[in-house]
Amino acid sequence: MTTVAPGWYPDNWAPGMVRWWDGTQWTEHVQPGQTVGTGEQAFDLNVEKVLEHWSVPFAIRELIANALDEQMITGSQEPSIFKDAGGRWHIVDAGRGIRYEHLTQNENDEKRKHPQVIGQFGMGLKDALAVFDRRQVGIVINSPHAVITTGMRPKEGFPDVITLHALVSRPAEPQRVGTDVILTGVTDQDIETARRFFLRYSGERVLETTEFGDVIERFDKRQPARVYVKGLLVAEEPDFLFSYNITKLSAPLRRALNRERSNVGRTAYSDRVKAILKACTSSEVAGPLAEDLNAFAAGRSHDEINWRDVALHACQVLQTNERVVFVSAWQMAQDTAQVRYAQADGYRIVVVPDDIARSLGSLSDLDGKPMVNLDRYRDDWNDSFSFSFVDPAAMTAQERAVYARTGEISALASIDLSRRGIAVLVSGTMRLSDGGDPVLGVWEAADRRIVIRRDQLASLASYAGTLLHEIGHASSGTTDGTLDFETELTRLLGATAARALGGTR
Repeated sequence: MTTVAPGWYPDNWAPGMVRWWDGTQWTEHVQPGQTVGTGEQAFDLNVEKVLEHWSVPFAIRELIANALDEQMITGSQEPSIFKDAGGRWHIVDAGRGIRYEHLTQNENDEKRKHPQVIGQFGMGLKDALAVFDRRQVGIVINSPHAVITTGMRPKEGFPDVITLHALVSRPAEPQRVGTDVILTGVTDQDIETARRFFLRYSGERVLETTEFGDVIERFDKRQPARVYVKGLLVAEEPDFLFSYNITKLSAPLRRALNRERSNVGRTAYSDRVKAILKACTSSEVAGPLAEDLNAFAAGRSHDEINWRDVALHACQVLQTNERVVFVSAWQMAQDTAQVRYAQADGYRIVVVPDDIARSLGSLSDLDGKPMVNLDRYRDDWNDSFSFSFVDPAAMTAQERAVYARTGEISALASIDLSRRGIAVLVSGTMRLSDGGDPVLGVWEAADRRIVIRRDQLASLASYAGTLLHEIGHASSGTTDGTLDFETELTRLLGATAARALGGTR
């Protein structure tokens, strides 16, 4: 606050008076030979258009916003809002005090330069005074610089035109700190409604703060989400997952914040909401967004998920903070072993729309690691895979009986595995196929071995079929899905059938 040096000062409110400041308090003195005037000055508010649809809480909102802004700018104590014994409501701040100059409607450079203040155009106070007059609410503004009330007075130079004026008198408490706005004729509900316009008084919990603003938990799903700008409510969104407080304004949003500062359209702030969400890095935000992705197919998701870049970012954040595998609804419906393996490995399965699932394969999380979809999980599984070979002595009697017929089965196809130096082994584990299920058997040319999954020993037919399939790879040197492999498999089937039937090749 500005320090006033002790001395004599003119009293601008009362002609013929002077004031003495001794460093502690003011005293007033009549100048010799002077007549003391009343000191009241009428300040024409020049309100061109009264906001007819504004209620009393809207006007109270402007007074609270001014008090909060003054606290933010001066670093003074929290404003207080209370009712006195006489039933009058007070909005009190500990700032520098309202002056009559603040009744102009010019853009406030001081507020524009401060990033967190709510008001920026000096219009809220004038509008509030006009609404109070229209709604028969009494107001007294008591500051160290003046006492301000309102009344109807002739317009200067036009005595037949009666307009609303601010009536400015000398201060009743020149030593006071800050401004006390006193309201009569307002209800407790008016005050409570006005308070709910502010994030500060809402009781809502901030989940994450970014350079663009805050993500706020929508704790009461029965009520619409709220969009605040610098802590002041400007819109409600029934289909948003979160509420938001925008602190870094875009040009369209700044233009949209007109005199009313309410019912601002989504087009004005949607880019800021997107920016807030894309700057988030916590699971508290990404987790609910991912759950919303799960609900997308059922049509129960919120509007934020319809923004594709937000949905992708949520997946990136979620993977950065948790072990997750992203799958499409179709992949989940297939119920492949790959999904079950991932769950058994402690991964959280997150179902996402098909277009999101397709895009994740080319992205990385916030730590630079590739996003894990089913294809990535399969590749990682296979890269880290190792066989768990089963010793015949550890097999069940039935498994040993089936496994013992390995030579007979290969002989039906006229293949002598021992002569070719090919071993046939059984493993309890197996690599994952492109379809997500473990393969039944593999031919490993480098090691000259066929490895068959243990569960194929459940029956002679399943074991023989898998063994002959892998013999086809070994004898032809070809891979699945090729014409050469199908030709070799057909040859083996024919030779096996002929031998089994006692015919000739």
